[in-house]
Amino acid sequence: MTASYVYSRPARVAPATAAKVRAAAEKLGYPGPHPGARSLRRGRAGSLGVILGERLTYAFDDPQAARFLAGVAEVCAAEGIGLSLVPTTGGASDVQRVADAAVDGFIVWATSDDDPVLDAVLASRLPAVVHAGPTWPGLPVVDIDDRAAAAAIGRLAFTGATRPAVLSFPVNRGRARALFTGPPDPAVTYPLTRHRWEGYLDAWRQAGGAPDDLRVAVCPVNATALGEAFADELFGGGDPPDAIAAMSDELALGALRAAARAGRTVPGTVAVTGWDDSEAAASAGLTTVRQSLRDQGSRCAHIALGHPLPADQAPSAWQVIQRTSTRSL
Repeated sequence: MTASYVYSRPARVAPATAAKVRAAAEKLGYPGPHPGARSLRRGRAGSLGVILGERLTYAFDDPQAARFLAGVAEVCAAEGIGLSLVPTTGGASDVQRVADAAVDGFIVWATSDDDPVLDAVLASRLPAVVHAGPTWPGLPVVDIDDRAAAAAIGRLAFTGATRPAVLSFPVNRGRARALFTGPPDPAVTYPLTRHRWEGYLDAWRQAGGAPDDLRVAVCPVNATALGEAFADELFGGGDPPDAIAAMSDELALGALRAAARAGRTVPGTVAVTGWDDSEAAASAGLTTVRQSLRDQGSRCAHIALGHPLPADQAPSAWQVIQRTSTRSL
């Protein structure tokens, strides 16, 4: 009992006695109680899990993922708990990885309608929240109105355009590179992609365009180099776009590079828009959608830690920031 108190309730042991116990433990090579056993006694793991449906390095490479995780980390620091990243790969091991995670709650980064980890999260009976969809019974969602935001920025992107294009996130967990036209079909199982696609299409229709004239270039990953490569291909074709609405600043920055290489002036011969209002977007004069991913991360963390849900569960705020990469309405 004395040895146990030295590690669990040191204030109840005399300093001289505690020193003898620790000296004996050091001699035996005993480091102290295992953290896993300690968590069983406390009934909590002391960590919040973020299920990231991307390669693990995405959390550090992508500016918007970093902003979101900073908001989560801020709450974790205030609560005195750790942050555990739980990457998923789309493989059969994903569900077991979630089931084995020693955490006190889950945040699910934007995923697909058919992702089995959502059922695994529910089965854990831990507090949980989904960021940016999908809507799942029993799981609250923190997001913005992506369709409305896409329609708003799409009106700027497509002003005066006749050959519009969208640089898109992946449409499903298969992450295939592809070029589509018209509205999204049932194969588009990422709600974030689907809602933004629908919003851009709303804007194009409002401009008098035919749905099949809107090209949607799907990139397998949200990365500047991939946006640049697809924009290169579009500019090099027989019907180069005169407007590109990108689902992220990273893809839009790639489009700006491709436009410069193709000799296209911005916004004279091609308008370009992004999404998220990163520092790089501001420097490039990119018209974009501003949202606070840091605030959304903080909001998700509070929910996943079991804090009472606010009475107002309205979508988070957003606004269009117009700069020099688009034409005037």
